[in-house]
Amino acid sequence: MLGMNIRVILQDGQEKEVKPYQLDKLISLRMVRKFRRSGRWVTMGKDRTRGKGGNYTGTERRRHLTVKFL
Repeated sequence: MLGMNIRVILQDGQEKEVKPYQLDKLISLRMVRKFRRSGRWVTMGKDRTRGKGGNYTGTERRRHLTVKFL
């Protein structure tokens, strides 16, 4: 599933498709109301979502993102 986009509903009600690394950033900015996972909508603050992980001490490998929507 490399390169797959994820459907999201932002806090302002807009629906977008984003890359997985963009979803992480949008979640950290508290801009996401819901996102699609495994064929169903996940509601932020209600359903379980992935966290920051455990005690990983290696180099950060995730891409950084500047969010721009037209």
